[in-house]
Amino acid sequence: MAKKIDWMYQRKSCVTCQRARDYLEAVESPIKESVDAVKIRYSTAEALALLEGMNQMIASKGKNIVKFDLKKDRPDDETLLAHLMGPTGNLRAPTAKVGKTLLVGFSEETYKDVVG
Repeated sequence: MAKKIDWMYQRKSCVTCQRARDYLEAVESPIKESVDAVKIRYSTAEALALLEGMNQMIASKGKNIVKFDLKKDRPDDETLLAHLMGPTGNLRAPTAKVGKTLLVGFSEETYKDVVG
C-alpha cells in the first residue's frame, strides 16, 4: 500500500501538480494536508523551515533528480534554496512531505520509490 502524503503544496492550474495528483490518486495515497500555492506563498526562510525534521530532500526538475541527505551531509542553505525555490522566488510546486522525506517537483520514478 502507498504511503500517505503528510503535507502537499500545490497549484490547481499547474500541469506538474496535476501529474503528481494523478499519480497519488492512482496508487490511492491520501493527502493529509494540502496548501494552495496561489493563496499561500513561502519565502526562503519558510521554505528552509520545511526541512526541519526531514532526513532527505529529493528535488526533481525535468529528467534531473537530485537527492540530499539532510542528516549526514546537509548542504549549505544556498544550495538547498536553488532546488526549493522557483523562478518567481516562491517555493516550487508541487512540494510534498512523505514521512521524513521532502519531495520537490514531480518525477514518477521518485514518487514510486518514496510513496509506493
